[in-house]
Amino acid sequence: MKLVLTPQTLPDVESANVIADIKGSEHPEQMVIVSGHLDSWDLGTGAIDDGAGVAVSIEAANLIQKLHLKPKRTIRVIAWMNEENGEAGSKQYAKDHEKQISNHFAAMETDSGAGHPVGVNIKANPEVKKMFAPVAKILQDSGAGILDLVEHCGADIESLEKAGVPAFSPIQDGRFYFNYHHTAADTLDKIVPKELAENSAVIAVVAYALANMERPLPR
Repeated sequence: MKLVLTPQTLPDVESANVIADIKGSEHPEQMVIVSGHLDSWDLGTGAIDDGAGVAVSIEAANLIQKLHLKPKRTIRVIAWMNEENGEAGSKQYAKDHEKQISNHFAAMETDSGAGHPVGVNIKANPEVKKMFAPVAKILQDSGAGILDLVEHCGADIESLEKAGVPAFSPIQDGRFYFNYHHTAADTLDKIVPKELAENSAVIAVVAYALANMERPLPR
C-alpha cells in the first residue's frame, strides 16, 4: 500500500472567541458559562464536532429569553476558537480573566455530538452533586436525570476546571459519535433535530439552575 500524505503546518493567524451575555439580575458579575467550539477538523464540516455544541449553547440562551426567565447570575454563551489545534481561544480567555476566576460560578461545555442526553457530568466537589439533586429530578422528566462525578468535562473549560471552577457537560448517547468524529462524514445529515432540541432543553435547565443557586458551589 502506498500513501500520499499532504499535510501542512501554516503560520498562526488571529482569530477570536464569540461571546454573548444574558446579564444577571442580582449578581451580574458572576458568570455561568455555556459553550461549544467553533472550529472543526478540516476533513468535514464539523456538524457533530462541534457545530452541535455551539447550536445547543445558543439555543439554550434563546430558550431562557423566550420563556422570559431572569437569571440572577450572568449566563455567558461562548463559541470557542481553536479547540482542535491547541485550545488557544480558551487558554487566552483564562489568561484574560485570571483576576475574575472567582466570579466564574460554573462552566459548561457541549462537545460530544448531538446524541440524546441522559444526564449531566460534574467535575466539582462531591457536595455539588448532592446540591444538584433537585435539578436532576426535573431533568428526569425527559430521561436526563443521571448525575455523574467525572475527572474532566471539556477541553475548552479545562483551564477553568484547573482553577477550581465547577464544571458540567451533558451525558449523551455516544454510540455513533466516533463513526463520524474527525472524518469527512461529519456533516449535517448526522444530526437528529429532535435530539439537538433535547440537548438544548437540558443545557437551558442546567444553566438557569446554576444561575439561580441560592448559595455558592463549594470548590
